[in-house]
Amino acid sequence: MTGPILSELRQAKAQNQKKFAVLIDPDKLRLNHMEQVLNLASNANVDYFFVGGSLIVNDMLDQCLTQIKSLCDIPLILFPGNSFQLSYRADAILFLSLISGRNPDLLIGKHVITAPFLKVSPLEIIATGYMLIDGGVPTTVTYMSNTIPIPRNKSDIALCTAMAGEMLGLKTIYLDAGSGAANPVSTHMIEDVSGALEIPLIVGGGIRTPEKAYANAKAGANLLVVGNAIEEDPGLILELSAAIHEANAPITKLTS
Repeated sequence: MTGPILSELRQAKAQNQKKFAVLIDPDKLRLNHMEQVLNLASNANVDYFFVGGSLIVNDMLDQCLTQIKSLCDIPLILFPGNSFQLSYRADAILFLSLISGRNPDLLIGKHVITAPFLKVSPLEIIATGYMLIDGGVPTTVTYMSNTIPIPRNKSDIALCTAMAGEMLGLKTIYLDAGSGAANPVSTHMIEDVSGALEIPLIVGGGIRTPEKAYANAKAGANLLVVGNAIEEDPGLILELSAAIHEANAPITKLTS
């Protein structure tokens, strides 16, 4: 069953409208700095918050989600770093299958553990093909997942992997260069992957400037995710959001 967030992403893709998500890692963003980020995100018309990290524990996750909910109404999407990062306080969860790697636990093993919790939860479950792309530096997710990322110049591998994910029934594809990436996902790879998919494409990792965000959106990313750059300079939220939404194609109305 398709929920409201996936429906919105599908509609945005069909209309070539771009979305922006701010990634909040409670490990890195102290709760006393949260209000500034939330105010900026609301003023900038940020579409979603992704909430998650590689090492956070449940009580910190719940505390973070509760604070966000109390201060703004931007939808909260869990971006879990492990099978323990689950909470009913979010609106949706990216149910990630790490299709770029060959670690069976992250293809299906961990999903078996969390399925009973998610089955009875109110969360919208968005089955997502998660693909790690080499960002030029070792990342936490590469280490924790015990997998090798796809080389950033191998668009053909990324393309075939994404197509296989879509054929398997996954609802979105997520290209991620990882937190703190030196090199973001290339526009060439985004163009190739986006052009072959009918499902929404999410892109994140290493996006630090409005110019790069705009270029990625124009290349075919349907949802851009930025975390590290905002942790260092929350004021970037306004510039990044403006650049991403500027890449929206005008919606044409049919006239009789």
